[in-house]
Amino acid sequence: MTRPNRSEILYAFKCFGAAMLALYLAFRIGLPRPFWAMMTAYVVANPLSGLVRSKAVYRFAGTLLGSAATVLLVPQLGNSPELLSLALACWVGACLYLSLLDRTPRSYVFMLAGYTAGLIAFPVVADPSTVFEVALARVEEISLGIACATLVHSLVFPQSVGPVLLGRVDHAIDDARHWIREALTAAPEKPGQHARWSLAGDITELRVMSTHLPFDTSHLRWMSGSMQALHDQLALMVPLLSSIEDRLETLRRLDPASVTADWQALLADIAQWCEATSPSPSPDNPARLRAAIHRLTPVIGRDTSWNTLLQLNLATRLQALVNATETCLVLRRQIDNVLAGRGPIASVRPTSRAAGALHLDHGLALRSAFAAFIAILVCCAFWIFTGWPAGAGAPTMAAVFCCFFATQDDPVPGIRTFLNFTMLSIPISAFYLLVVIPSVHDFVMLMLASAPIFLVLGVFAGRPATGLQAMAVLFGVAGMMGLQDTGTADMLSFSNGMLAQLTGLGAAVFFTRLLRSVSTRWVAHRLLRAGRNELVSMSTARRAPTLTAVSARMLDRVALLTSRLATAGPEHDTSGSTALVDLRIGLGVAQLRALQSGLEQEGLPLQPLLQQLARHYRQPTGEPATGLLEAIDTLMRSLCTARLADAGAALTGIRRNLFPAAPPYFASPTTAERSR
Repeated sequence: MTRPNRSEILYAFKCFGAAMLALYLAFRIGLPRPFWAMMTAYVVANPLSGLVRSKAVYRFAGTLLGSAATVLLVPQLGNSPELLSLALACWVGACLYLSLLDRTPRSYVFMLAGYTAGLIAFPVVADPSTVFEVALARVEEISLGIACATLVHSLVFPQSVGPVLLGRVDHAIDDARHWIREALTAAPEKPGQHARWSLAGDITELRVMSTHLPFDTSHLRWMSGSMQALHDQLALMVPLLSSIEDRLETLRRLDPASVTADWQALLADIAQWCEATSPSPSPDNPARLRAAIHRLTPVIGRDTSWNTLLQLNLATRLQALVNATETCLVLRRQIDNVLAGRGPIASVRPTSRAAGALHLDHGLALRSAFAAFIAILVCCAFWIFTGWPAGAGAPTMAAVFCCFFATQDDPVPGIRTFLNFTMLSIPISAFYLLVVIPSVHDFVMLMLASAPIFLVLGVFAGRPATGLQAMAVLFGVAGMMGLQDTGTADMLSFSNGMLAQLTGLGAAVFFTRLLRSVSTRWVAHRLLRAGRNELVSMSTARRAPTLTAVSARMLDRVALLTSRLATAGPEHDTSGSTALVDLRIGLGVAQLRALQSGLEQEGLPLQPLLQQLARHYRQPTGEPATGLLEAIDTLMRSLCTARLADAGAALTGIRRNLFPAAPPYFASPTTAERSR
């Protein structure tokens, strides 16, 4: 166990100060459950002030929505506990489903709306007439806790998201440079492996942290659009670099002489420029590199060979890599200028279609919602059947923890950890509830008595490795101290309340394991299947898909997949390579569809090939559609004859990615092809 550093101690005191401020004001105002305000201050706490503010806004909105739903449902169904239980289970499940389909901080609104209804409704089932007063009190208590936490964390030595996020960006850029150097100047068996996994983790962290940037206290919040554009360019480097690696490996294998000294010098120049670029690069460098790439880009014609087409494809990918790298560095320099006050705030505005075209897994969201629905219903049935006075806590806890961990591939380990540490909190909770609180007679004494345990837990709550365990103990202690609010601070009420919590947690573990838990590998295969389905849709759609929307959605899938592969380790690289292949094919198809009208004007119909592609991706993985390779080669000959380089480069990438083991393309049909 490491000793706490200064920032951890400061965070613990800030959390404790916000919680005590909320508790004091709740007592002074006369709210019925002051300890709810105290717990809320801990729920929204985070070492980064921007995350506190975003959680505060969306938690307040979710609490209002959940309270409104409770006020509508309980008076109508209060005389029928069975129907009320069914309605609340449906509400929680529906809200959880919506929250999982929103990949932004707004998802917190729907998740809170779901389990807040349970937190309010289940305890008032015995007396439905009090639902409005209870709902109003919960909103007031939670709002007070939110306000106090936001105030303290924003004003008392705030730690902004900005510097942390910029550090992650710089680390990602360094990883990209490392991968570029390995891909362009070295030729190991698997180039860029270490950098690939590191960059995948960087992309995931950036995606998560950037969503909170608009709520940050630093000036970087005005540059959120530029940060999003920078993230997109970094994500684009993953398929570009993997494509360049593949083209170079193929050229060296087929004909080492095709990677001439001029090509090797160009690759070395690009690697040196990417490695040595300073924060203020000269615009002449990328222009010089683009000119060199243009000089080496081959001209295609009727007799163009496969090696020449691979060089054409390589040149287009290198051109895109230089553009993406330059854009990253320019955006990074603009951000530095704005933060230093050397330039106007001119944040890039991401394309709305691309920003909203993200991967959504409706099936997995439905499974999560159904698991929560069943867990709540079973707890309610047990509560109603036994007439357990404290049984309302079981469905409440089931709802809360089915929602808390639903974004994980396998939520069970997280719920089980929370359950284990909640059990560890029982003796501490009993000591405070039955010994300490009855012995104090004013708020100052209560604060001093609470300080030791809550300050220690605050230190551990600020550490990623121990945050979940610390919050489980903290919620257990604070939740049981809340029995003092209801005048039931006795051993019987304590035992019943803790048993209800453990029952709800146990139900969440059991039904989540039974109905929801999936492996990381299963999710990876599902992402791959979604990518294949999209390729079918792209090939069969009447209107050509927009390149920005396709890029955003498929790059998002790659980011989701690579984050899981980064966790699973390099042994699952096959799935990652497959996803990158599908991504490259998708971009190639989008480019061909964008050129479709021009190709048809040249008398080169694209529809037969698109139908073959759709048939291929409808089949099980690894079973190519009959005649697809021949259709690609036939179209390739026509494109080469017409000297359509853009379409030829796109089709070359599709052929190489679809059929890596196929014989090289020939300018004239082979004997086997003629016989067909």
